[in-house]
Amino acid sequence: MKSKILALSKNEEFKNLLKKEKISNKYVTIFYGYLENKNKKMLNISFVTKKKIGNAVKRNKIKRRLRSIANDAIKKIAIKFDYSYLVIAKPTMLNNEYTNIKEKLFQDFKRIQ
Repeated sequence: MKSKILALSKNEEFKNLLKKEKISNKYVTIFYGYLENKNKKMLNISFVTKKKIGNAVKRNKIKRRLRSIANDAIKKIAIKFDYSYLVIAKPTMLNNEYTNIKEKLFQDFKRIQ
């Protein structure tokens, strides 16, 4: 099955989202808001990991985890496809279990609704 995730592509989109609302927990910070001219059938979400977190292998592991959680969230909870999301990972994601991270992110996505 093809993924319903579409990454943000333009620098303007990132800058606009950083000015919108945000929710933060110990694993990630989620910026979200309505962006014009976006595809409403796909989830517009991007995952960012800073170089301070670690080498490329560690950063890619975090992004894979976040992508997997986002795909599960699309299937299990009703995420607003009207909004665009920017998920910025924190260093605490590396040392914690996948289930804990998933549970916390699901709570945040439910709060956004």
